Amino acid sequence: MNKAQKAIDEALSSLKPYLLALTPGERHGLPKMGQKTLSFVEKAHEYAKQNLNFVPPYLDMNEYDKDFADAHGLWGLANSIRQLEEGLDDTIMAAGSEAYKASLTIYRSAKDAAQQDIPGAKAIYEELTTRFPQNRRKKKPTDGEESAASR
Repeated sequence: MNKAQKAIDEALSSLKPYLLALTPGERHGLPKMGQKTLSFVEKAHEYAKQNLNFVPPYLDMNEYDKDFADAHGLWGLANSIRQLEEGLDDTIMAAGSEAYKASLTIYRSAKDAAQQDIPGAKAIYEELTTRFPQNRRKKKPTDGEESAASR
């Protein structure tokens, strides 16, 4: 974990001078280059390089080259980070599930021990009960009970 965190910190430090922070309004107003438009941008850049007569004089080709290289390179980094994030999310979910199942086992064991008056078990069970995620859904009315919505 420490090695991975160090690598992430180094990557962040390396990229930090180049990273932007856009406002939601700025993000909304920009045309987006996504998976579908990437090949369009690649082909347009290729044609511009090969056919300079189609490049209008007001388009700075050096800036276009730089923006294209940055976007193309960062696109690859972002894809790698998305793969890493998906793997982390799946691993966190699996490890969290296992830890939660083990915690439920401890909770049930403390409950059983408290019912048998084993010393110390009641305090553990009561503490865990206060932290146990409660089901917040309302009970369905049973036959003969009237729900508030139907009154």
